[in-house]
Amino acid sequence: MNKIRKGDEVIVTTGRDKGRRGTVLNVFDDGRLLVEGINVSKKHQKANPNMGVQGGIVDKEMPISVSNVLLFNPKTKKGDRVGIRMSEKGKDGKTRRVRIFKSSGETVDI
Repeated sequence: MNKIRKGDEVIVTTGRDKGRRGTVLNVFDDGRLLVEGINVSKKHQKANPNMGVQGGIVDKEMPISVSNVLLFNPKTKKGDRVGIRMSEKGKDGKTRRVRIFKSSGETVDI
């Protein structure tokens, strides 16, 4: 189970975007994330009239390491580490794995 998933709101802890918040757009298998509005670089795009692509310089979001972000805790308004706890048994009798905030022990409700 990944501690950070697509759609989570995260805070960047290191780098030029330190302190900024964004939503996770994509999670890659190698431990990187694509975060909306974070780690933006310029890409020189060549025009392609057949595809309807206009040429010029476009902004492109680049991946950032999972170790450089913290999950945003809405109650404390800060970034928080995430842990995993086994919850109570459900209707089918199996235990569930639940993400929790390390500081408070509350579950992540997303």
